[in-house]
Amino acid sequence: MPTAPHSICLLRLSALGDVTHVVPLVRTLRAAWPRVELSWVIGKGERRLLEGLEGVEFVEYDKKTGLAGMRALRRELRDRLGPQGRFDVLLQMQVAARANLLSAFIPATRRIGYDRARSKDLHGLFVNERIPDRPGIHVLDALGSFCEPLGLRQDDVRWDLPVPDDARQWARAQWPDDGRPTLLVSPCSSHERRNWRPERYAAVADHAVSRGWRVVLCGGRSDLERRTSDAILAAMVTPTSQPTHTPVLDLVGKDTLKQLPALLERGQLLMTPDSGPMHIANAMGTKVLGLHAASNPARSGPYSDRRYCVDRYDDAARRFLGKPAATLRWGTKIEHDGVMDLVTVDDAIAAFERYVREHRS
Repeated sequence: MPTAPHSICLLRLSALGDVTHVVPLVRTLRAAWPRVELSWVIGKGERRLLEGLEGVEFVEYDKKTGLAGMRALRRELRDRLGPQGRFDVLLQMQVAARANLLSAFIPATRRIGYDRARSKDLHGLFVNERIPDRPGIHVLDALGSFCEPLGLRQDDVRWDLPVPDDARQWARAQWPDDGRPTLLVSPCSSHERRNWRPERYAAVADHAVSRGWRVVLCGGRSDLERRTSDAILAAMVTPTSQPTHTPVLDLVGKDTLKQLPALLERGQLLMTPDSGPMHIANAMGTKVLGLHAASNPARSGPYSDRRYCVDRYDDAARRFLGKPAATLRWGTKIEHDGVMDLVTVDDAIAAFERYVREHRS
């Protein structure tokens, strides 16, 4: 076992899916060095999701505070670090310009960043070591490799997200355990061009109801999520053969970030575009019907199991960029108007039926 550093600071501000991907790295570091002091500079919403993660001291940075917030962060860290004055190691796991600048306000001796292929926005100026250059790997594996310059390997991927008992109690109260399987639908990504048409979600939801499934809509409190969910409900055909059942449960905007993992845990399958809920559901052990055209599921799809994903990324590359996906730089996004129209209703129903066939009791 390599010598343990005294203190490590992780810098990953956002987003929900990406901070979920960092949790296995925390588990790896903590398993190797139980006494190492771990601090994590993180965004406000992301901290709410992970609050209670054992063995980590969170340091919140609000992106809206700009340079003044960065100076305040430096003062806070100096107070925490005491006479030592700096971290032994900074893991700079975000390459956006704001995160690169923020890292300059974090005192550390070793500053480990991304390989050159993944670097951008002058990332190399803010680090003095880099992770191995391994093209073609999932985002989670790239983040996991940040422990390798320290002499460790992330061989075991474990999440165990901190979900309080009251969050699970809330989730259990939303629908009865009556034996009906549940299709969760989280229709919106933070990137609008990754989102699917509401009428297509409605068609797949109708198909699931016809197969005896319960459908639960979930999502945040934004106007976009509310409008999208209302459009899905309006486009659905209410079945007449089940008058004693409510075929669709609308929970959009009704859960908190601490309740979301517990809610996703209760479903058998989640239908969603490339989004934070996709990765949270995967971490909670729920299978994902991912809808991919704007992004590559091999890089940013559900880490554990992509059997039920729809993959139209290569079609999108040929249609919008004029070349096959295999020739694109790893991580290229194809966020063009209409790109998600390449994912058809038949594609999603076929993925749903794959799940049904493989999970017949």
